[in-house]
Amino acid sequence: MAKTRPFDAAEYLDTPEAIAAYLTEAFETNDPAFITDAIGTVARARGMTAVAKEAGLARENLYRALSSEGHPEFGTVIKVLASFGVHLHAQADKVREIA
Repeated sequence: MAKTRPFDAAEYLDTPEAIAAYLTEAFETNDPAFITDAIGTVARARGMTAVAKEAGLARENLYRALSSEGHPEFGTVIKVLASFGVHLHAQADKVREIA
């Protein structure tokens, strides 16, 4: 029988481009818990202590905020994303027009 181990996306998030692509897919789900967990996965990949230091946040608070049950403040999300070397941008929905 072949031995397997659980998939961990954090093992593959080693460039800003990979991180941006991973987070873009997460954002497209519109699921806040999934998005928060994805940001947490990237933080683990980058090293939670280093992310917390670069973002100016306490490591324990970052673990709590970025869990799938966490509810990080928007300012925290922006600081953490900046520490990853990525940023958010708005894109118009091609299906919807403003009346």
